[in-house]
Amino acid sequence: MLADDADPGLAAEKLIHPQFPRSAAYDPVWQGRYAMGPNPLWLAESLAELLDLAPGMRVLDLGCGRATSSIFLAKEFGVDVVAADLWVRPEENWARIIDAGVQSQVMPIHAEAHDLKFAHEYFDLIISLDAYQYFGTDDLYLGYLQQFLAPDGVLGIVVMGLTKELNGVVPEHLADGWKWDFHAFHSPQWWREHLCRSGLMTVEHADLLPDGWRHWMRWHELGAQAAEPEWRDFCAGWVRRFAIDAGLTLGLPRVVARKNQSL
Repeated sequence: MLADDADPGLAAEKLIHPQFPRSAAYDPVWQGRYAMGPNPLWLAESLAELLDLAPGMRVLDLGCGRATSSIFLAKEFGVDVVAADLWVRPEENWARIIDAGVQSQVMPIHAEAHDLKFAHEYFDLIISLDAYQYFGTDDLYLGYLQQFLAPDGVLGIVVMGLTKELNGVVPEHLADGWKWDFHAFHSPQWWREHLCRSGLMTVEHADLLPDGWRHWMRWHELGAQAAEPEWRDFCAGWVRRFAIDAGLTLGLPRVVARKNQSL
């Protein structure tokens, strides 16, 4: 997202934060240049707080984007990651993986979320950061995805979402920027009920990432000043909307669910 001439000092101001000490060790320009939405390292670190990660665990990073979250998890926790994305070419991600020195732990692949070519029960953990809202709202999708989790395996997501359900009524201060696919945004309670409904998973945690709306806003503040020029007005518009909303409507739901062992 960041332009090639982005100011490193500005990137550090917006992307180094005491709430995320592990992420702070990574070059903020690198974080900003390869992010495709709210800082994926922050999302990964916040989700990791709720997980029992251990070296050698098999992890699917579903909708990994430019694989910075996959690299982060491999380096910080020693897990083995399949970095799966539809829009970013695996050879592009592979170059970043090699540069980060985790080529023995992270494998990039091209994959569509409904067409995964893995052995059933292969993964100990499936994570999805700022992606699951675009395919996981389907009532039938969890039944498909859980096949790839080992017995007692875990699904962890952090998504762009809501503090409470809108029931089709978009607040006036957000309406001018609201896109049709934002109707996939939901609250933590909605996600809890959605993932529990099938009886396939037990939700162990569902909340809003603390200060998530502020972190989301910081991402747009950076973009308004240092993104590629075609994105700056878009980001500035969302800075304005976030400032008005102030966490009333928008946030980052964080959910962890465990596969029921009886399956």
